[in-house]
Amino acid sequence: MIKHICDFFRKVFHLYYDGFRNMTIGRTLWAVIIVKLFIIFVILKIFFFPNFLKTNAKGNEAEYVGSQMVDRMNTE
Repeated sequence: MIKHICDFFRKVFHLYYDGFRNMTIGRTLWAVIIVKLFIIFVILKIFFFPNFLKTNAKGNEAEYVGSQMVDRMNTE
């Protein structure tokens, strides 16, 4: 049973290994994907999603979140 599982994973590994080794245009596409992910997760995070909690809580995050929750519950 374990031998069949090991053979299966070995065959899957060799399938992907041979596929990636013989790629020509695929490498360019992977490079484009990696650059796009970098832009999405690093550049956009820095410029468009500031750390709101850090700037407003000033070191006491738990108390700030609690007070905001109570204030919003009282206003509804």
